[in-house]
Amino acid sequence: MKIPDEFSISRRGLLKAGAATATAPVLAGQAEAAAPAAGPAPVTSLPVTLRVNGKPERLMLDTRTTLLDALREHLRLTGTKKGCDHGQCGACTVIVDGRRINSCLTLAVMHDGAEVTTIEGLGQPGHLHPMQAAFVKHDGFQCGYCTPGQICSAVAVLQEIDQGIPSHVSGDLTAKPLLSVAELRERMSGNICRCGAYSNIVEAITDVAGARA
Repeated sequence: MKIPDEFSISRRGLLKAGAATATAPVLAGQAEAAAPAAGPAPVTSLPVTLRVNGKPERLMLDTRTTLLDALREHLRLTGTKKGCDHGQCGACTVIVDGRRINSCLTLAVMHDGAEVTTIEGLGQPGHLHPMQAAFVKHDGFQCGYCTPGQICSAVAVLQEIDQGIPSHVSGDLTAKPLLSVAELRERMSGNICRCGAYSNIVEAITDVAGARA
């Protein structure tokens, strides 16, 4: 059967078509490389108002700034420590609107208008918070790096117990107070002490809880 002229192709035409097909991706890549690269996304800053340790603070912050960096780098409140920077060690624990959080895991702009308490706001030399005094009394620290987070967390733990908030090991939700060594260890498990002062930390918290009762 004779092939119609519109479907016929010469050997030369076949070679040209093959060469064009093979070089098309290369030419496309060259054109893409020659195109100007997109610039970095513009940095956005927003005003953030915080009430830190009872004092109003107004900051202009990059929206990517963590609460931890806002406290340390912008407000120079370096008592709050940067440990793992991944929310695993608890050294950066602060109290925000009455609840303890890892300040390295949250953005400052998310807490506009919030009440923030750091270790500096709990007490000062000569006027220590009862929990700070108990940590000194019971040797609840060694190197001291984790201590600000431990103390902030411990203060919040007693507030949680007062509010009847259970932990993962609470066997009886009607028990008052929800306070035992197992309870305290569970509630404080997010704060790591690499020096191993855990038993002394529990004693310090128990001492303050007993005094309050």
